[in-house]
Amino acid sequence: MPTMFPGNPTRLDPYKNFKFRIKWDGKYVAAVSKISTLKRTTEVITHRSGGDPSTPMLTPGKTKFEGITCERGLTQDMAFHEWAGLVWNYGSALGTEVSLANFRKSLYIEFYNEAGQLAMAFKVYRCWVSEYQALPDLDANGNAIAIEHIKIENEGWERDTGATELAEPTLSTIAV
Repeated sequence: MPTMFPGNPTRLDPYKNFKFRIKWDGKYVAAVSKISTLKRTTEVITHRSGGDPSTPMLTPGKTKFEGITCERGLTQDMAFHEWAGLVWNYGSALGTEVSLANFRKSLYIEFYNEAGQLAMAFKVYRCWVSEYQALPDLDANGNAIAIEHIKIENEGWERDTGATELAEPTLSTIAV
């Protein structure tokens, strides 16, 4: 039976979903607490000729990559605000509302095991902000963290196969 974790054959349990980081422009983004799924969907095209059996042939059609939502506790870090401003900057002169040269970025999402070791990573291409929530609902009687979020559209992603989990040292390999 093949091991489920070739890089770390002593690992038995699937990964937990709570250790991750995201970066763009070569820098980690502060305080990101949630990233939605990386999802792609390929449309199904059905085709049948008149002389074919009663069941149609199925072929792949267009592939669509779903938007990614990133949430974080509201801080003084301006990364979300600045990127969203490149897509639409209120108050700019006519014709300069969008920074056509800079509004797209590539993302790098890193996923870690419980020990904080890099387990896998994904590259996300040609991203831009389609939604930006600068402030949450404010409630004088509330008791919650203020969350800001962005929705990031993208034109594709791939797993970085060079980022793999290392084998954990066992008691027999640790010098005492």
